[in-house]
Amino acid sequence: MNGIKTYFKNIERILDSVQESQGEAMEAAAKCLADAIGQKRSIYVFGCSHGAILSEEMFYRAGGLAVINPLFNPSLMLNVRPVTLTSRFERLEGQSKALLEESSAKDGDVILIHSVSGRNAGIVEMALEAKAMNMTVIGITNLAYSEKNTSRHSSGKRLFELCDICIDNGGEFGDGCVEIKGIHEKAGATSTVIGASIVNGISVRAAEILAERGIQPPVLHSANADGGDEINKKIFEEYKDCIHYL
Repeated sequence: MNGIKTYFKNIERILDSVQESQGEAMEAAAKCLADAIGQKRSIYVFGCSHGAILSEEMFYRAGGLAVINPLFNPSLMLNVRPVTLTSRFERLEGQSKALLEESSAKDGDVILIHSVSGRNAGIVEMALEAKAMNMTVIGITNLAYSEKNTSRHSSGKRLFELCDICIDNGGEFGDGCVEIKGIHEKAGATSTVIGASIVNGISVRAAEILAERGIQPPVLHSANADGGDEINKKIFEEYKDCIHYL
């Protein structure tokens, strides 16, 4: 079978599996976001290296919730050169603690943390520090992957062991999903497309829950469509105490 078709079929298979097996966890996560928005609490999102792509996916975009605040560490972003530094820095303790302390996060806020392996110090430390602040921790990880690996944090913990709500992305071990004859590693990463589907699905459901409660959800309009700037300006004003990236 053509590799493109194989990849699409495998992604479809994983998406169907996640929808079936993780529906309860995703519903809980959506309710958590809706509760936070309704109570004007802040919502944060964090990841390292490719894991941070979901942070970029969730904030300040058309169709997304305006109140999602990314926690970006420049040393863990993919524009670092050499990019191999991200693999080294995400294993260091101390950075995530400082990042969270310098943010506006507080007791009662929510944080969504994404990591396929869930093992590196930066991810585990963020979860630990968030829990110490009495934040609700939502994790997206790959349980099959994470359970086969030990923690790289001094606590010995992995992300899935620290979450209030844990969502399994159901991906392949090592992330690739397509076997190619003559190649040892599977090709075709799954975590980004599956993770993006999960967070967008959660965001849609959170908006739906808010609408059911009679609350206009803070969904951003396209800034490139007529009237978009005016709509978004009203949202930014109403939720200015929950938005920390402007």
